[in-house]
Amino acid sequence: MFMLAGCSLLPVEEQELQPPLVEPVKETLTIYEVKRSDIAKGITGDATFVSERMHYLHFTESGARLVALNVKLGDKVKAGDVIAETETSDLDDKIRLQEIAIEKIEIGLKQELQNKPADDPALRIKALDLESARIQMRSLQSQLKRSRLVAEVDGIVSYLDPIKPGDEVTAYEDIVTISDPRQMKLVYTAAGPNDLAGVQIGMDASVKLKDKTYPGKVVQTPMSAPPSGNKTADEINAKSVVLRVEGLPADTAIGSHADITIVTEQRAGVLVIPRAGLRSYMGRDYVQVMEGESRKEVDVEKGIVSATEVEIRKGVSEGQRIILDN
Repeated sequence: MFMLAGCSLLPVEEQELQPPLVEPVKETLTIYEVKRSDIAKGITGDATFVSERMHYLHFTESGARLVALNVKLGDKVKAGDVIAETETSDLDDKIRLQEIAIEKIEIGLKQELQNKPADDPALRIKALDLESARIQMRSLQSQLKRSRLVAEVDGIVSYLDPIKPGDEVTAYEDIVTISDPRQMKLVYTAAGPNDLAGVQIGMDASVKLKDKTYPGKVVQTPMSAPPSGNKTADEINAKSVVLRVEGLPADTAIGSHADITIVTEQRAGVLVIPRAGLRSYMGRDYVQVMEGESRKEVDVEKGIVSATEVEIRKGVSEGQRIILDN
């Protein structure tokens, strides 16, 4: 008889493996040494040359249907050109018939004057008929004038509403803008008035046009823009600055673009850090300063804040190392 130990029938337990050791990821810090530099704050952007004299054309009555729009964007027009017309039915025929009626009354009145004394009632009646006919003529001519948009000056069509023949017109809604190309100004329009804070009349500007830089000067701000009587123009003026530019090339035209820079504030030789180094929380401005292998938070007072840098007036000194917020 053979005897087997019970434990010999059990499988051999494998030794439990230990998890691999993972080294902690080292924190990578971007350090900047506080230094003195010049800093400037200002406005940069794309500006457009527009006419200083713009004439806005619109109808004064609603409901009539447009029958003709005689210009395209960029067309040159002369004073007196008919730009657009609404339906007039048989108004032209009525005016011609009224002209004939006036001429007949005038002829009859001349004949009466030759045959009757000046105080004859018949002459007075003829004179009243003539006055009545002329009043009717002025009324018809006024209707015709209201049905047409006529250029008041020579210029270029710089705006054209998308209205089409057959559409109804709306009173006082601008359909065409005519710009005088002989007098131009440079206009920069921001997203809103707050983006132009600090810009004042008389400030110098740098204007880059076709790789060449020209001097400019601010001549109008939202605060100084006079009411134009045109809603669209007033809305644009409320968020625009106007520049006068000297020495422009002769081929500069309405619609040309230029890059502008207006410096609103600047200081030289001040402590400057990148904007990524300034931290803010609940109205508190602070930086993180490296001291040896440790860091600490230091409250600061900021000055000029440009697009990329910040002036620090109090809180840090030249040579201190700060941690940038990446």
